[in-house]
Amino acid sequence: MRKKTREIVVGDVIVGGDAPITVQSMTKTDTSDVEATISQIKKLEASGCEIVRVAVPDQNSALVLGRIKRNIGIPLIADIHFNYKLALTAIQEGVDGLRINPGNIGSPKRVEIIAKAADERKIPIRIGVNSGSIEKEFLDKFKGPTPQAMVESALKHIGILESLNFYSIKVSLKASNVMDTVTANRLISEKVKYPIHLGVTEAGSFTSAVAKSSVCLGILLDEGIGDTIRVSITGDPTLEVRAGFEILKALNLRKRGINLISCPTCGRCEIDIPFLLQQLEERLESVREPLTVAVMGCVVNGPGEARQADIGIAGGKGEGLLFKNGEIIRKVQEKEMVTILVEEILAMVNS
Repeated sequence: MRKKTREIVVGDVIVGGDAPITVQSMTKTDTSDVEATISQIKKLEASGCEIVRVAVPDQNSALVLGRIKRNIGIPLIADIHFNYKLALTAIQEGVDGLRINPGNIGSPKRVEIIAKAADERKIPIRIGVNSGSIEKEFLDKFKGPTPQAMVESALKHIGILESLNFYSIKVSLKASNVMDTVTANRLISEKVKYPIHLGVTEAGSFTSAVAKSSVCLGILLDEGIGDTIRVSITGDPTLEVRAGFEILKALNLRKRGINLISCPTCGRCEIDIPFLLQQLEERLESVREPLTVAVMGCVVNGPGEARQADIGIAGGKGEGLLFKNGEIIRKVQEKEMVTILVEEILAMVNS
């Protein structure tokens, strides 16, 4: 059962409470390049991204946040490190939330200034603690960047915000080590009721990042921990969104978009399964209705193994059997499979 957390509002997205677990990402562009940043966010929106974060390393980046905000349709979070004045500019520009790392933002007084400005605009603050930027006092106390050190750092800065009567808080504790991240989030979830953002930082390229994130997020989400997620991937951010939803769908926590299942193929397979999958993924990416689509390599196990699929293909030699809900409908030639499947699927979601 999901642990009940305090509900906060990020733009027009509710986070925590009974709200769905949201999938977010972060742009990889130079934020001051407004057109490139907007373009990438538009692609993220199309892939299903529900909250987007942008790096704000300097004043030039901070001053264009308003222009970016006016041209996108999802909440915009400003990621601030080191310079608290950038947070103040971001707030003035109308962002929907802030992410600050207490370990490098400066004195409690600076955090207080940020909190006061955020409270006036009614925007939340995400306290983000990474294992690589924990304050020295906690590194010394716990003899390194341990999960306990991360938790102590987060609690300290949560306490500062609470002392200012600021409670629109989200918290994240991330490490590149999967089990450190799991332990830290287990600990913090027992100590606070604020929404928790999950992710593995510096997770690497696609294969590594998806493996680490699936293990880490899978464990925590299954224990009821987590209100927003990000699968951090070195590369195309739209892949982060797709991977995030796949993790949630695998845990039956979200039902959104096409759930493609396919056999791993073997010597019986006589159709090009990888090609079919690639084409279907591309052409069905914009579908938001939850449908399970199966692409199976042979008729031996196809309809049987994919009995729970809404629709699918069981391949033969240069052809296949189209089936719906486990029932065979008709034969389809291989060259027509993608077109016919897409047509049938669109007809199902539009009926």
